[in-house]
Amino acid sequence: MCIFCKIVKGELPANKVLENQEFLAFHDISPKAPIHILIIPKEHIENFQSCPGEVMGRMTPFIQEVARIFELDKTGYRLITNNGKNGGQEIMHLHFHMLGGAKLTWPYQAIEQEAKRNI
Repeated sequence: MCIFCKIVKGELPANKVLENQEFLAFHDISPKAPIHILIIPKEHIENFQSCPGEVMGRMTPFIQEVARIFELDKTGYRLITNNGKNGGQEIMHLHFHMLGGAKLTWPYQAIEQEAKRNI
């Protein structure tokens, strides 16, 4: 069982922000911005690529509500999902990072040889 499934089941603690029957939002334990929230489906879905469209359709208003809670809907935020190993996904449970609370920069990084090979 993955770490996010354990959080959903209550086996691991989380600083929850918003929750309903399908989705959960909580503070990231290693924040990369003044506001860094993780948003997950409670059902184990491995990644964005395998996520049914109808789930995303229901998840979108949930994500928007999280932004409103922190007033990020007014100031702006970054919403990120990493997909698969080469996309930087470390926990194989679909999750979105909502980052905000400051002017964000874009520190894009790639392994130079890999980047050149794909051009």
